[in-house]
Amino acid sequence: MRFIRTILIFAVLAGALHLGWAAQVRAAEAPVLRAAEAATTNEIAPKEERGVPAKATEIAKPFGFPLTNSMLVTWIVAVGIIIFARVATRKMKTVPDGAQNFLEWLVESLYNFIESIIGPKLVKKTFWFFLTIFIFILFTNWFGLIPGVGTIGWGERGPHGFEVTQPLLRGGNADLNMTFAMASIFMVLWLIWALGSNGIWGFALHLFGPKGDSTGFVKYVMIVIFFFVGFLELISIAFRPISLSFRLYGNVFAGENLLEAMSNLVQHPAWAKSVFSALLPVPFYLLEILVGLVQAFVFMLLTTVFTALICTHDEEHEKHHH
Repeated sequence: MRFIRTILIFAVLAGALHLGWAAQVRAAEAPVLRAAEAATTNEIAPKEERGVPAKATEIAKPFGFPLTNSMLVTWIVAVGIIIFARVATRKMKTVPDGAQNFLEWLVESLYNFIESIIGPKLVKKTFWFFLTIFIFILFTNWFGLIPGVGTIGWGERGPHGFEVTQPLLRGGNADLNMTFAMASIFMVLWLIWALGSNGIWGFALHLFGPKGDSTGFVKYVMIVIFFFVGFLELISIAFRPISLSFRLYGNVFAGENLLEAMSNLVQHPAWAKSVFSALLPVPFYLLEILVGLVQAFVFMLLTTVFTALICTHDEEHEKHHH
């Protein structure tokens, strides 16, 4: 089934890019970390760090490859989606029910929505990616809300009791390496789709060619203006992976810090800490369920619109002339 193969391929590609990007980040951070460690040796009392750490923690190194807690979550989610898809499509029925009904409803709804944006021709080539990215981000976000994610692991006893310093699991999209890997995969596919739909000359004309109908001296002025506008468009395209990755990472990471803050808002007495650490985060958990859905939809919608802007330009241009 194409959907299952797509999930598996996407998870492998994202994990590989995630691994390579994480290695580069660690190499770039090494001098800064050494300088920070040297600076802290001169401090009398180090400051206590609270909240979710900004980057994932390495929990193992199988076969020499670093495995972080966020990578482990993404693999668990990918395997879970594959198993669900296999179970839902194991015995296909003419009148679907249960898991098959839910899966068909989800696929059909997203297909019709994306088709209304990019058209019936392009949706057949690109829908596999947009469906995968939406489902993968959505369930990765929701998996990070399961009790125990970020709170079970290795740690030490501190002034407020036992504190987990190396969690076993961490929200997959709360790691910038993961979101940047997904955005990078999209940009590679975007370039392939753009060249396939427009060709090299059409792609260049879309970026640098003049828009609208003009004659005489105005035509040459517009050619110069749109030529420089094309360079601005190139800069905008180059920053798309950064904006996509930081938008998703920032919202998910902020949500995890919000839940962490609500859980630790009341520290004394001990009975109040036990009660309020369980009750205070509940409304925010409901909010984060909605945020997880919205962020998955926004990521999918933005990638769909970016694809439509470059791949449906010629069709719109022809309709305008007709």
